Amino acid sequence: MIAAGQDLQVVVFGLAEEKFALPVHTVREILDHRSAFRMPDAPNWLLGLTDVRGQSVPMIDLRARLGMPVAEATLATRVLVVEVPVAGTAPLALGLVVDRVLDVSSFGAAAVEPSPDLGGRWRSEHVEAILRRDDGFVALLDIARIFARDHHRLQGDDRHGALAA
Repeated sequence: MIAAGQDLQVVVFGLAEEKFALPVHTVREILDHRSAFRMPDAPNWLLGLTDVRGQSVPMIDLRARLGMPVAEATLATRVLVVEVPVAGTAPLALGLVVDRVLDVSSFGAAAVEPSPDLGGRWRSEHVEAILRRDDGFVALLDIARIFARDHHRLQGDDRHGALAA
């Protein structure tokens, strides 16, 4: 959740021509792209597992998860290792494959707007807010909501609790 009246610090990244952001506190680290150990019967957006400092972390093609066309990795492709809150358990670590990381930015309260429910390109429940900056808009993603129905698959078990919203 966004705290009223406080600056919001985010990691801004690109997928195709779109700009997205995640709060800095959810991003554990940013890694160069790497291949993943493919898992049988996984959805197309779940690339497999990768090792991050001795921990097996599910690697997600964020383009595919958001319904965008899949693209080949480039030298700019990065993996954002994020902590996704899960109700009733420890946060879930995920490696989100993004086209490029642009910057870390702070946004004042005046630059943060509620996500409009226009029924357009992005599902409104996946976007927590719209951030205004000189070069356009950035969609602040709600990573917990994006994976709310998938956490049991990502944790490798059959638990059906909900991700924290």
